[in-house]
Amino acid sequence: MSSTPAKVRLRPRWWTELLLIAVLYEAYSLSRLVVRGDADAAVRNAERILHVESLSHLDPERVLNQVVSNHVFIGVVCDYAYATLHYVVTPLVLVWLWRGRPERYRGARTTLAVATVVSLAGFMLFPTAPPRMIEGFTDTMAHFASWGWWGGGASAPRGMEHMTNEYAAMPSLHVGWAAWCGWQVWRHGRGRVVRGLAVLYPLFVIVVVLGTGNHYLADVVAGLAVMGLGALASPWVVRGLDRLWGGVAMRRPGSDSAVAAIDSGHKDTT
Repeated sequence: MSSTPAKVRLRPRWWTELLLIAVLYEAYSLSRLVVRGDADAAVRNAERILHVESLSHLDPERVLNQVVSNHVFIGVVCDYAYATLHYVVTPLVLVWLWRGRPERYRGARTTLAVATVVSLAGFMLFPTAPPRMIEGFTDTMAHFASWGWWGGGASAPRGMEHMTNEYAAMPSLHVGWAAWCGWQVWRHGRGRVVRGLAVLYPLFVIVVVLGTGNHYLADVVAGLAVMGLGALASPWVVRGLDRLWGGVAMRRPGSDSAVAAIDSGHKDTT
């Protein structure tokens, strides 16, 4: 029998996914408002991170930032990568999973959402100024602003600096999302080239965020950690949402057919 009906049933409605994105964006906006007036604490936290990294001799961001800022071609490429890939590759992977791997989509999307929420909590609880705001580092986005469409005030398009959280270095969502993309493409993609790109993409993003002065090595590790936490929590969250939805469906008219559909959906995923 064709598996198409099962795939259609497992695929969430597109408008619910857009609603989830809107909720996450509002949560990000809240984190921006919470930490806006805590610049001094953000700088102190950044200096603490740098101090710990220097003591352990694990501070490659200084050398990488010098290389990127001293070479126009490398700097412009890295700045464009930092400004665009985060917002292009992740949605493309989500759409690819939604269309081609609907049975895997919910778990993958939930992993990404949980990791993002944990990161937003980190932004509010531990505001951290990026290296580009610390003496001794170059803000490459500002340094090469004339080569791009972003402004010199923040890593954002001109005139939209107020829409970014300048003190959200810890953890690195750029790295966390890139690791998620690489993981999903490696698991569900085919071919050596595709899997090779799945490995190279997060590694490239790590070099970019360090070289452009937007994140510390500690942020990179934290970004990977929150994504791992999201992966661990995802099955529990999905099951909890299924139970909640099942309870709502049972209280609605025609609940017998609704519960039967839910039960059938569970059987298809086992």
